[in-house]
Amino acid sequence: MDRITQALTRIFYKHRIVFWYDAKKELRKEFEALSLAGIEKIELNNNEFGIKYRILREAPEQKFLLYHEGAQPEDINNWLLDVQLAYGEFRTDQAGIWLSELDLGPEFADIVQIHGEFFNAAKRREGLKRVLADNDTPGAIRLKMLAICSGADTRLESVLENLLAELAESRDDKIKLIKRCDLEAFLLEQLERCYGYKSATPGIRDFAIELFKSCYAMGTNGTARLGGDALVFLKRWKDSRQHEASYEKLATECSELLNIEHDLGQRDFRDLLELDYFRIIDQKILSDLVQQVVDRTIPANDCVSFIRQRRSSHWYSEFRNIYEAIEVAARFIAAMEESNLAMQSMSDGIQRYCQSWFRLDQLYRKFIFHAGKSGQTSLLEQLNDQIENLYSNNFLLKVNDAWQQHVDAADRWGTGDISLQRDFFSKWVQPFLKDNKKIIVIISDALRYEIGEELIGLIRQEDRYTAKLDPALAMLPSYTQLGMAALLPNRELSLAQDDTGAAFVNGISSQGTANRTRILAESVEQRSTAVKADEIMRLNGDDCRAMLRDHDLIYVYHNRIDATGDKQISEERAFEAVEETLLEIIRLIKKLAAANANNLLITTDHGFIYQNRAIDESDFLGAEASGSTVLFRDRRFVIGKGMHDNPGLRTFTVSQLGLTGDQQVQIPKSINRLRLKGSGSRYVHGGASLQETVIPVIQINKKRQSDTSAVEIEILRGATSIISSGQLSVVFYQVQPACDKVQSRTLRAGIYTQAGELISDRHELKFDLASDNPRDREMQVRFVLSRKADAANGQEVLLKLEERVGTTSHYREYKSARYLVRRSFTSDFDF
Repeated sequence: MDRITQALTRIFYKHRIVFWYDAKKELRKEFEALSLAGIEKIELNNNEFGIKYRILREAPEQKFLLYHEGAQPEDINNWLLDVQLAYGEFRTDQAGIWLSELDLGPEFADIVQIHGEFFNAAKRREGLKRVLADNDTPGAIRLKMLAICSGADTRLESVLENLLAELAESRDDKIKLIKRCDLEAFLLEQLERCYGYKSATPGIRDFAIELFKSCYAMGTNGTARLGGDALVFLKRWKDSRQHEASYEKLATECSELLNIEHDLGQRDFRDLLELDYFRIIDQKILSDLVQQVVDRTIPANDCVSFIRQRRSSHWYSEFRNIYEAIEVAARFIAAMEESNLAMQSMSDGIQRYCQSWFRLDQLYRKFIFHAGKSGQTSLLEQLNDQIENLYSNNFLLKVNDAWQQHVDAADRWGTGDISLQRDFFSKWVQPFLKDNKKIIVIISDALRYEIGEELIGLIRQEDRYTAKLDPALAMLPSYTQLGMAALLPNRELSLAQDDTGAAFVNGISSQGTANRTRILAESVEQRSTAVKADEIMRLNGDDCRAMLRDHDLIYVYHNRIDATGDKQISEERAFEAVEETLLEIIRLIKKLAAANANNLLITTDHGFIYQNRAIDESDFLGAEASGSTVLFRDRRFVIGKGMHDNPGLRTFTVSQLGLTGDQQVQIPKSINRLRLKGSGSRYVHGGASLQETVIPVIQINKKRQSDTSAVEIEILRGATSIISSGQLSVVFYQVQPACDKVQSRTLRAGIYTQAGELISDRHELKFDLASDNPRDREMQVRFVLSRKADAANGQEVLLKLEERVGTTSHYREYKSARYLVRRSFTSDFDF
């Protein structure tokens, strides 16, 4: 009785007059016992005319429940049919109860009867009621029922994504429920209507295979059985963060089923650059790119352009390190071909190194780092061998052989126009103190010049930071103890007369922050201290500000590269340590700037040589360094007295090196090593090579006002603004080259109706092109329209570029262009 009361109450909420046909003649007692406030009960019993007059004329505002014991009369004999059709009907069978519960009219009775299993579960009925709308058609209701069965929202695309996710997990709970609820036929109808899917053995797995097959065919000029909407769906599914894992698993399975690898083997990788449906497409492109770079059959600019195009590939993040390794390898080879390694003097050699040669060290480092991170030894083996040979034999050895000639000819270490490391304090630090400005000096061990050049680019990208890079010439021998000593204020530098290799400043040992603090205190009037970088990073904001407030000069010591490379067990990770160093120094700069540091200097004690391959016997000096007294020995230098002449060694007195004392220093010529038991040989320093001795001095200033911006993007419309087919090609133009202060911009692009409905696939585009040539900053994108675009035929639509709001999930419109959709009916044909 309560259920009948509740059902009738719901119906009367929508209708004034409700008909109740008791077909089985079993509910009279319930009718007679029923009492609903404001409802007048009348029994139909050959009194239709009087009742019609009563309910329509006498009491047009009153609510009536009209009960008839027995089945509903045939329409031709039903004198109240017009009233019944205009108002509601209360049914006491299960289907009627469900319709009443859902506030659905009798016209939806077929849905409830056919899909009874769906309505058996209260949870599914409740879920359906929440999403029903007054204007729902039977098809719309069935789609919502599909959504509830599959745990999706009320879009066919969402239903499909969830069913495909289930398929990828080798489960079938959702599809079984759809079948039990007799919704499978409706699902297949929708797949045919929206995507053109037909099959003798239809099903979700069969659809998935056909989806990948058809979309691949569309991209390779093959025959596709599915329509363009299938391609739009696949692209959205592929780019969905939620369903990324299921897409990748099914893509891999379908790639094997369809034997995509065999087909790709017959294609030119250039024809595949827009495709990313299968992982193996990236593998094909990478394999061919590697071979072409090895064979030198592809210009470096083309290689860079192709790889930039692949950055939007679904699989790029997985293969990023391989792409990066190939790109820097191509750039390295091109730079090698353009390099002239001749020099006229030490000064000329340093200037040439700082202008261009350093880039070869930088590109080699980047290649070794990314190749190592990729883990693809076999794929990159030939390329790796070629880069190693070019770097070691054609660059590193040659440039330092040429450099060594000028080193051998010099009476003293140094040049007249390149600042010496020992003058660092007087040239770069002292001017700040004279002007009563606070200054912080960051010294990062083994931050060679090419790393400093990369670092300055990262610093300039930060808002409100300016930075300037100058070269300086490190002390010889180019090792930590002497380099650190030379960077302190000094009148006199000397080396220990024992086997420690220690260096002294004004007679005080320079080892350790305590001694360095003492040297600073005795050399400058201003408040000063020395501290390790990790100690700074452990300070909270207030303590960091207090340290800067209480000192005018702070020397901050950072050690990552040398701590890693100078150990045999870890030297192979030297280039990983470089990447970590760059990030750590940026964080250190920001922390100091947040504590009110406005002026900073960054430099280093020495550089280094690193060769990733095993060192050949020819790289070691044949005869050992010897003398009457050998005080200290390393892989690239020896300190002693009465040292014997050796053609493979350049001998200096300490006075020739700007030091006091009576020792001699011997340096292996060019890049040769001395044998040292238990020591690594790939990462070395201490010698006179350009890589070891040319060091960066970076001056950083923090501004008060913002000084960064992002590149501007324009939409080049072409000759027409009419969309007449299922695709639209658009060229986007990046107005300025990306650089330190004009940074890249990432936008998403799609075509929308005036009401804001997306009617195409959507692309995420990164504009970071650095070329000065405007033509190189054009980016062509092809949009595929969905079937929804048909509804916009003859109307204006918007091509929108949107930009993410900070790190949120929201976007704001950056720029848009209007297009008119004017598609002929012939565009629906595939021939």
